[in-house]
Amino acid sequence: MAAVASRYARAFVDVVFDMKLDTNKVLEDLRSVLGLLKGSPELKTVWENPSIPPEQKRHLLDAIVARVGIQRQARNFMAVLIDHHRISMLAEIAKQVEHQIHEQMGLAEAEVISARELSESERREVELQIMNITGKRALATYTIDSHLIGGATVRIGSTIYDGSVRGQLQRIREQLAGS
Repeated sequence: MAAVASRYARAFVDVVFDMKLDTNKVLEDLRSVLGLLKGSPELKTVWENPSIPPEQKRHLLDAIVARVGIQRQARNFMAVLIDHHRISMLAEIAKQVEHQIHEQMGLAEAEVISARELSESERREVELQIMNITGKRALATYTIDSHLIGGATVRIGSTIYDGSVRGQLQRIREQLAGS
């Protein structure tokens, strides 16, 4: 299903950049609809029910768009997902849209997990290191994991850079066990 989500996301991202839409507003629109779907099992049931005609589903979508204020292109994208019975994949597609938008904007998505809260200067240093590694500006999210003891791990895509004390101890343990 990841290939299907990626295909729909790529098509929508192409529209976003071809029409020079505000990427922040596009992502906000997707999050709004996702929030509505998560908060309303009834809406989810209606949109995912194949026995309900697509016209009725789009009518409901239009009522939501009028109330929430979603852009026309995002509305049309939702209609395509509804018509092609892909609305159940919206969370996965939205995640792919966000990833592909960041990719096209030259941003490297990174997850930084540290043993403690990092100061602003430490965050800038981590982001500079990410930029040196990827050649792209870093878009980092920060979380704390006290099990790391000290240091941090950084995930960029599927690559993990482990600079944690726990990781260093594990590598030492493996070296000693191999001797």
